[in-house]
Amino acid sequence: MAQSRTLKTSFTAGEVAPELLGRPDLRAWANGARLLRNVFIQPTGGVTRRPGLRHIVPLPGPARLIAFEFNTEQSYLLVLTEGRMQIFIGDTQVAEAPGPWSTAMLPQIAFTQSADTLLLCHPDMVPQKVTRTGHANWTVLPWVFLREPFYRFAGAAVALEPSGVAGEIDLSASDLFFQAGHVGARFRIGGRRVRVTAVHSAVHATASVEETLAGTNLTTDWDEAAFSAARGWPVCVCFHQDRLVIGGSRDLPNRLWLSQSGDLFNFDTGTGLDDQGIEFGLVSDQVNAIRGVFSGQHLQVFTSGAEWMVTGTPLTPSSIQLNRQTRVGSLVGRMLPPVDVDGSTIFAARSGRGIFEFTYTDLQQLYQANDLALAAQHLVREPVAMCYDQTRRLLHVAMADGTLATLTLYRAEQVTAWTRQETAGAIRALAEIEGTVWATVERGGTTRLERFDDALALDAALTGSAAVPQDRWTGLGHLEGSSVGVLANGAPRGSATVAGGAVTVDPPAGSVQVGLAFRHVVEPLPPDLATALGVRAAPLRLVSVTFRVLETAALAVDLGRGPAPVPFRRLDTPLLDAPPPRFTGDVRLRALGWQRDALRPLWRIEDDTPLPMTLLSVTTETRITD
Repeated sequence: MAQSRTLKTSFTAGEVAPELLGRPDLRAWANGARLLRNVFIQPTGGVTRRPGLRHIVPLPGPARLIAFEFNTEQSYLLVLTEGRMQIFIGDTQVAEAPGPWSTAMLPQIAFTQSADTLLLCHPDMVPQKVTRTGHANWTVLPWVFLREPFYRFAGAAVALEPSGVAGEIDLSASDLFFQAGHVGARFRIGGRRVRVTAVHSAVHATASVEETLAGTNLTTDWDEAAFSAARGWPVCVCFHQDRLVIGGSRDLPNRLWLSQSGDLFNFDTGTGLDDQGIEFGLVSDQVNAIRGVFSGQHLQVFTSGAEWMVTGTPLTPSSIQLNRQTRVGSLVGRMLPPVDVDGSTIFAARSGRGIFEFTYTDLQQLYQANDLALAAQHLVREPVAMCYDQTRRLLHVAMADGTLATLTLYRAEQVTAWTRQETAGAIRALAEIEGTVWATVERGGTTRLERFDDALALDAALTGSAAVPQDRWTGLGHLEGSSVGVLANGAPRGSATVAGGAVTVDPPAGSVQVGLAFRHVVEPLPPDLATALGVRAAPLRLVSVTFRVLETAALAVDLGRGPAPVPFRRLDTPLLDAPPPRFTGDVRLRALGWQRDALRPLWRIEDDTPLPMTLLSVTTETRITD
């Protein structure tokens, strides 16, 4: 009979996909887990119960969250809903402004910020400029191009004939061309601009001359604005090297436009001088609809079929170079902006099954795309939102099914660890501001704005306090009819049902926390039964298991007979209804019985007690029959 001791010192490989259960030879096996639910993995390797979600306000419907950082001292959260923008500082709404977007547009809205101005784009919406003019003063207005880009959409043989050279003129086309969406769009005839004021038919329109025309002859020397109601609007934008970069439009999905240097709304290409505008198309052997432009070490362009690098120091019409780097492709169904993490750009793959790291290698002088979810693909299913918490080094990715996959990423220590967060609802949108992660959550048919709060251990939660202990706590209308968890004076009080927007606690308490309970789970991978004879599912007995915990107030462990709370050894005796003291040290549990199922976990931590739990390491002692 062989006895062995196994020490698991970290969980830095995170939750491992079920497809890898037959690969104990992988490095991830030593530091991975079979299930990690509602826990965060620390960069140092420990596992801690995630914080709860604080309820802020109900929202009128689906929303898009945008972080707006005005300066190092003032940051705002912008919440876009149907035709409306709400502005928050912390948990307080400070302003509101109307907007032209619809609920259907929200998933495809792209944005970028410079100083006190935020630019919003959607292929079916006139680009908008959101400007902060004061703490509570915000405006949402269309862009005003100083010089917009132009493009020839019509065939080379289609000609236009103006009826005059100035004032209000008629335009006649040699073939069917004009659309109702051309009203308000600019045309250039012989390089001179006119603005269409009315469309009478497919071959006849009226225009106002802005630059005196050279003549009234029928001519094929004309083009039209690249962006209009007829041709669609920009797909995505960013700022790079003091230029505004526009990536794609509805009718020109693979084209890039760069403004003049220092003149962000002037896209005149002029004669090709160094500071003038730049435009070109991404032409290759595959579809390259632009899905994101990102300013990193280089200008990075993410398309539906590949990733590109745009170089030039500085970028000028004569120095610019475009090179395809990788062929992963980005999401098409929604706009998911890339995220910078330690100099690498993180983006979601078009397949919806991967989160890739786009990293520049100095040795090879090119970019590589590495799948960060390769060992945990079961957690990544159709991403819908993404944000990065720099403080905790956590990348949060919301999925279409409402779950949240969280990646602890610390490249210097080779930490790439995924876990899954679950709540009684569905997480739909994310944003991060100064270490605080905000989310919109659908619960009970309504949408709420919530945020992770280290002081909470329940979801959709609120806290309250009173100078005199009381038994009835109100203000819980958002949880009406729900079974909730209660912490009173820091101690768990079991569950209660919200009725009339209130709960009753007995005995009365001076402070409470009320919200939806969630369960955390830590389940190890199966034991590696490799022997000289090969992998054997031999009868196995767990002799003992030792958990090293840090500042832990509650621990429930299942050794094969269901989860049971672990009594910590303490020198003091906690008072009744007082907050349980936190324990740091080793907890050794003995086990009985043999098992033949090699896939059955030797132990499992599972608990919904709303108290802190941090697991640092696990030591197991096992016996196997020969």
